[in-house]
Amino acid sequence: MAELDPDFLALPQDELVSSALEAMAELPGLDYGDLRVHRDRIELLHVKERALEAHQELHPCGVGVRLIVGGAWGFCGSSDCTADGVRRAVRRAAELARTLGPLQTERVELAPEPPHRATWIGPCEQDPFRVPLEEKLAFMQTVTDRLLRGGAEFADFVSQAVVESRLFVSTEGSRIRQQRTRVHPLYQAGIRDRDGSGLVETMRSGSRPAGEGWEYVRRHGFPEEAERTVELLREKLAAPPVVPGPTDLVIDPSNLWLTVHESVAHGTELDRALGYEANFAGTTFATPDRVGSLRYGSPLMHVTGDRLEPRGLASVGFDDEGVAAQRWDIIRGGVLVGYQLDRQMAHRFQQPRSNGCAFADSWAHVPLQRMPNVSLQPNPDDDVSLEQLFGEVRDGIYVVGDKSWSIDQQRYNFQFTGQRFYRIRDGRLQGQLRDVAYQSRTPDFWAGLAALGGPSTWSLQGAFNCGKGQPEQVAPVSHGVPAALFRGVNVLNTRSEAG
Repeated sequence: MAELDPDFLALPQDELVSSALEAMAELPGLDYGDLRVHRDRIELLHVKERALEAHQELHPCGVGVRLIVGGAWGFCGSSDCTADGVRRAVRRAAELARTLGPLQTERVELAPEPPHRATWIGPCEQDPFRVPLEEKLAFMQTVTDRLLRGGAEFADFVSQAVVESRLFVSTEGSRIRQQRTRVHPLYQAGIRDRDGSGLVETMRSGSRPAGEGWEYVRRHGFPEEAERTVELLREKLAAPPVVPGPTDLVIDPSNLWLTVHESVAHGTELDRALGYEANFAGTTFATPDRVGSLRYGSPLMHVTGDRLEPRGLASVGFDDEGVAAQRWDIIRGGVLVGYQLDRQMAHRFQQPRSNGCAFADSWAHVPLQRMPNVSLQPNPDDDVSLEQLFGEVRDGIYVVGDKSWSIDQQRYNFQFTGQRFYRIRDGRLQGQLRDVAYQSRTPDFWAGLAALGGPSTWSLQGAFNCGKGQPEQVAPVSHGVPAALFRGVNVLNTRSEAG
């Protein structure tokens, strides 16, 4: 069982809390206040071919103070983790709130949340920062060596690790300490066609980012996967190009998670639906007036949001507003039924409570409404296998792994590629294809959902670096997804499209 970071515990937490609350109590017109104390450990390792290319380790530490004074927000972040530093941050946040007050068109109101006093620690069997650097490098170099010995012409292995420790205190009485660990190990290899065509094919490992420790890296089976990867690359390089046109697709969780992320998860953030995100990454076609009536997809489509999924990247005990983790429906029976909410958005949407979607990626940033784990649920009635999904296809394509993607400013028109593509003929795989992309409009694509794999096909995928906001913040997020069959999706030949 993981323990709280000793360096985080060594911070003068009681002194910081009492100084912040005393300074807030002296503010006239204070409606609400909270303090976040952050200490993170961040590591990046990059092995290129057989040599160490980069090693970076950071330990950011600071406090963030957020206030509502006279119905307006004020915020100040500071790296000064002393009593005087916190008092100064409170005063500066209050000054900002008073400056912004006359510009407010409506008062800031928060949905209620009972106070919580708790400690929550995410799963971690082996702290990645306690594994010797030499041991981690040797492991990564073993993997790239196997890729190169197998015939890869270039190979990279990048490993990221984060341990995030936080204290949250509010004027409502909450006092919460949390810590979560996450790792993202990933290699990439490539080969070139030696027959003069100029083709280069690359392929990544099937590893995913995970809300756990170095035990995931050990468990994944990288050396064995590396030996298989070069063989798959050769097959891909020799594969025939895809013939474009409407095609039935069986999409693996390793690819479908990104389609869920872009077309569903970002499309159901309430602040985006209300226009708050328009400058950075657009709004969404899924507007609040259509809740309960918008047909997002087929009746098989059941999408949930949660902060509870074991080893989920967005899983916590409480969000950055002190709201306890929950699970809820976003799309049920193919119909939009809910959104992702923070406390301010919940009040505006006339909901009795936030569903815990506030997150700040640093003490220097104000919490934003951020994505929880957003998951497509598997077939609830039958554990349909991948082979059974193939059996429903006369002529189609099986899509594996994520690669490039594009989506418009309304989360409506999109295009995705992948790592590998296999022809399906009469229910059986018939070898790889290349130069494949699929494109659609969000409601058309999800309306084509014809069959869901069962729980045995469901896996937790995700990303470390979901971007949002100005200044931009990045957040880790997981998406649980089963394999699924989609009918009549438009497939492109990427090479011919590129001329």
